Amino acid sequence: MLISYELLCALTAMILAQVLKVILDYFLDGKLNLEILISTGGMPSSHTALTAALTTAMGISHGFKSPYFTISLVLTLIVAHDAAGVRWQAGKHASEINKIKEDLHRLLQSKSDKEPPLKHRKKLKELLGHKPLEVILGGVMGIIVAALISLLI
Repeated sequence: MLISYELLCALTAMILAQVLKVILDYFLDGKLNLEILISTGGMPSSHTALTAALTTAMGISHGFKSPYFTISLVLTLIVAHDAAGVRWQAGKHASEINKIKEDLHRLLQSKSDKEPPLKHRKKLKELLGHKPLEVILGGVMGIIVAALISLLI
């Protein structure tokens, strides 16, 4: 095999999660948005799917008491916590900053005939992290992918 079983599981879970995001978005919006393939946030968490698949594969390959599994599990817990905690909060902050910028733009525009300097500034990306359910489903997806691949090879 060209790549290890563990890497195959991790990459497959991540790619499937990203593709699933595009499919879910299409059914919700009715438009095909391929930019989602390389974006963060959304359902399910591809970072969590990747690390959960790696952790499961390490457990299957090396045993659930091995140091490889332990290290992978710690990594998965950090990634899941970051996705649902830190990055989710950063997205909320970006949303609030964007609202403040819009309000300030309107205020400056109403007081001047000139175009305010804020008009051409890009909005901050708001979808950075995940809701807890998105992280949980990413983790479950990673576990299932690794288990299925172990049955196939």
